Amino acid sequence: MGQKLKKAKRISDLPPYLFAEIDRRKREALARGVDLIDLGVGDPDIPTPSAVVEKLRDAATKPVNHRYPSSAGLLQFRQAVADWYLKRFGVKLDAENEVVSLIGSKEGIANMAVAFVDPGDLALVASPCYPVYHIGTLFNGGKNYFLPLTRENRFLPYLESIPSDVSQQAKILWINYPNNPTAAVAERDFFTRVVEFAHRHQIIVCHDAAYTEMGFDGYRPMSFLEIEGASEIGIEFHSLSKTFNMTGWRIGMAVGNRELVAGLAQVKSNVDSGIFQAVQEAAIEALRLGDDIVEPSRRVFQERRDILVSGLRAAGFDCDMPRATFYVWVAVPKELTSAEFTAKLLDDAGVVATPGNGFGAAGEGYIRFTLCVDKERLKEVTERIRQVRF
Repeated sequence: MGQKLKKAKRISDLPPYLFAEIDRRKREALARGVDLIDLGVGDPDIPTPSAVVEKLRDAATKPVNHRYPSSAGLLQFRQAVADWYLKRFGVKLDAENEVVSLIGSKEGIANMAVAFVDPGDLALVASPCYPVYHIGTLFNGGKNYFLPLTRENRFLPYLESIPSDVSQQAKILWINYPNNPTAAVAERDFFTRVVEFAHRHQIIVCHDAAYTEMGFDGYRPMSFLEIEGASEIGIEFHSLSKTFNMTGWRIGMAVGNRELVAGLAQVKSNVDSGIFQAVQEAAIEALRLGDDIVEPSRRVFQERRDILVSGLRAAGFDCDMPRATFYVWVAVPKELTSAEFTAKLLDDAGVVATPGNGFGAAGEGYIRFTLCVDKERLKEVTERIRQVRF
């Protein structure tokens, strides 16, 4: 039985879990009674808006919602997504054919590879990045070609630097703006170049737009689908998780090219049974209310951003002021690696951050802080860090 209990090669071939040492140190610190402040996980601490919770309560009492839902999602939910996209981005979507519900965008991102990556296919992945982009490719026998994101290029990939043979072979391009982990943003000229590049090489563009609603100082990030020609080659993943503080609710959507949406929906019809319909009804209410319930969260995260960035800069650290997301990407002291710096913060300050290389080799030299604790704790973070010797 020993050989039969062996893990599948796709699992055995996963890259090492780079956060294991940090997790071990966290457990040890907690066991010693250290008051840890965890800025490592991007999970909003602000409660889901009460109007959305009330809608869930009401919807959960309906017997019709206690049965199997459609894996593609209620048409009413998909229509609410289409209505929101039109109002927010000016993008017209056919709710029946250009929108599919997701059990959180992570699930859809992983299943995109199931639908479109064959063994040997090549995916272009802007990195550092959310690991699911390249893990999905690996799970389905594909190969990844990483496009390094550097501060010198505003954390945008150099499409022009991709070798011609790689561009010709590539099937999918993964991008994500506003970006996790770097908090970088992309403007119309970049997305236009992406669309031109994708049409020239017949590449599928997958854009993770989960953070478009977390823009600060009046900045409103755009949808990739606003670009002419984008819907011919692209699909965009979005989520209610970060927008409406609904990470645990597990509901999101993929929109765009109908063939790409249909392929993803076909996979889902074979591997899941959809989202609890009461959650979908609550999500409809969230999308209907839109900015009325998002704006208060923006103000909270903007205030936290200002506190953390100003405190880090006062302590001598090099970081940009994010225009969006609830992440702060910080350059580490040159004599330390990302992992060493993260460990030092945990051991000497009781502050948990994420090492940049955990998001890919191009993230070495940086760490990521989240803004998912209240402002008083963030003030304490900056004070603790100021007292650490580097």
